[in-house]
Amino acid sequence: MVYKNDSVFQVITGKKQWMQLLFEIGDFDFYHTYDYHCISKSDGERPKLIVYRKQDKIIALPIIVRPISNTDYFDATSVYGYVGPLTKNITEKFDTLDFQLKLNTFFKKENIISVFTRLNPFLPYQEHVLNKLGKIEKLGKIIYIDLLDSEIEQTSGYSRTTKRYLKKLKDSCYCKISNEYADILRFIDLYYENMDRVEAASEYYFGEKYFRELLNSPDFDAELMFVHLKDTDEAIAAALIVKTSDRMAQYHISGTLMSHLKISPMRFLIDQMRAKCSEENYNYFNIGGGLGGQNDSLLQFKSSLSKKFKTFKVWKYIVDENVYNKLSNEVKTNPMEKRHRFFPSYRSKF
Repeated sequence: MVYKNDSVFQVITGKKQWMQLLFEIGDFDFYHTYDYHCISKSDGERPKLIVYRKQDKIIALPIIVRPISNTDYFDATSVYGYVGPLTKNITEKFDTLDFQLKLNTFFKKENIISVFTRLNPFLPYQEHVLNKLGKIEKLGKIIYIDLLDSEIEQTSGYSRTTKRYLKKLKDSCYCKISNEYADILRFIDLYYENMDRVEAASEYYFGEKYFRELLNSPDFDAELMFVHLKDTDEAIAAALIVKTSDRMAQYHISGTLMSHLKISPMRFLIDQMRAKCSEENYNYFNIGGGLGGQNDSLLQFKSSLSKKFKTFKVWKYIVDENVYNKLSNEVKTNPMEKRHRFFPSYRSKF
């Protein structure tokens, strides 16, 4: 699908073109890749990369289009993580009106009535290209370590508590990287135990296929890092780290044995991965934020490893308010979820 005047609007669905476009832009995260979208989508959902070009300028927005049950309508969402539009040669002086008009035309033509995407605070001009189209909301902080800083500067954000834990953990533990099948299964057990502990929603219990495909994708570098006890060699904690474009390292998901939570092995793992990514010349190590962007104990834990943070934001856009309101009024919504601004509201049910 291509719309033309002095600009080009294109929708890409194939891997070759998708990845060529990402490499042409250059500055992207693994959350934007074709493979991650295919790994993340559910049955009946379709990944699409919306591309707008004007002279040497590019805007690219990846989405997943979902059917709305028992209707002829669809909505669009983002994958789990930090996504949003990619840009090339865009500045704050760029007039976004033509892009937004074409984007809106596409949504209406495709019967897409609402759009939601999580934004990536490490990428420039996302808010500028979406400004005045829907609304952008702040959800909370995400913690990161600037790997362009010196070693001393990187660890200067460690709290006294973290330094005390690290001193003990370096004597009793070691870290190991492994993507072997047996270790993938071990990681899944650790991750599920962690999800049980925090009473996570079912959507976060990814299947074995998800982990295997994520770790084997050629689009990015994903690896499992484990913390082992020196005396028994038992794996007591692990994290899945994903690195992209020689720039960004993401602390994606993790798990710790409940029996060893008290010794806080994840602090040791993050410290070791920080050092490894720094040696590999990555720019940032994103540790992430609290559950759902909340200021909770998870965010407090991550804040004990760095004082640097960015603001996590999401974009919400209602394309057709009449249809949106009609669908929302047809379902019984959970008042608690309403208070948490669940979007789109018609997908919030008892």
